[in-house]
Amino acid sequence: MLTQTTSRVLEPSDLDAALAVLGREPVANAFVTSRVQVAGLDPWRLGGEMWGWYEDGMLTSLCYAGANLVPVCATPRAVRAFADRARRAGRRCSSIVGPAESTAALWRLLEPHWGPAREVRAHQPLMVTDRMAADTAPDPYVRRVRKDEMETIMPACVAMFTEEVGVSPLAGDGGLLYQARVAELVGAGRSFARLDEQGRVVFKAEIGAATNQACQIQGVWVAPEYRGRGFAAPGMAAVLRYALTDVAPVVSLYVNDFNTAARRTYTRVGFREVGAFMSVLF
Repeated sequence: MLTQTTSRVLEPSDLDAALAVLGREPVANAFVTSRVQVAGLDPWRLGGEMWGWYEDGMLTSLCYAGANLVPVCATPRAVRAFADRARRAGRRCSSIVGPAESTAALWRLLEPHWGPAREVRAHQPLMVTDRMAADTAPDPYVRRVRKDEMETIMPACVAMFTEEVGVSPLAGDGGLLYQARVAELVGAGRSFARLDEQGRVVFKAEIGAATNQACQIQGVWVAPEYRGRGFAAPGMAAVLRYALTDVAPVVSLYVNDFNTAARRTYTRVGFREVGAFMSVLF
């Protein structure tokens, strides 16, 4: 029995305790929870390690350390322990992302060693809803992307990622990992789009992280030539309807605070702000 405060890499036998921590904040933790529910805590399947922080023998905080570094229900002492472990291991992630308070504290400790970051997005409103807005009808032309439409949806996904993150997902491995993730969402029926008469993507979005308690909409994008023409809100309403009907009773997303147009759209279709995330991009 662990009787002092300590941190360690979790093992598959720690799964139930980890899920109990994740279950304390099902909306904020949806990304990590969805990965753990599918892959467990085996680092190879999970795509990274899960670090645990114990107080008086009880697991109280987590940190997912993979392509992203994500603090989970992290107390100030846990943040310090995770920062120490991350500093010793060296930076292997492309971003730090999570609830704003704990992520900011983690970055303050890591910045002298890992900085400078390419970009810091200190306040990204976390928005949720559990119902459809009464005054925004879903776009009837938004539908699930079929498995044989990868060549159609992939350029739109690349354009969205590049515009949002500031680098192309095709860099490095030529986009193999990114294409595999897009294909995974398409195969799971969680990729949605509206196409125009020429078969080009007008609007797209995905339901990324998904648990039985909450899911997260991501990758919302309208083709530049169609912006300002009223496709975003009905498109989001359509994806929201799919999410609430087929995936989870609560739907969330997080958005850059400077993206006022997107925030207006999400508010219009029923989302409300309940907290904030923060992202540190390398």
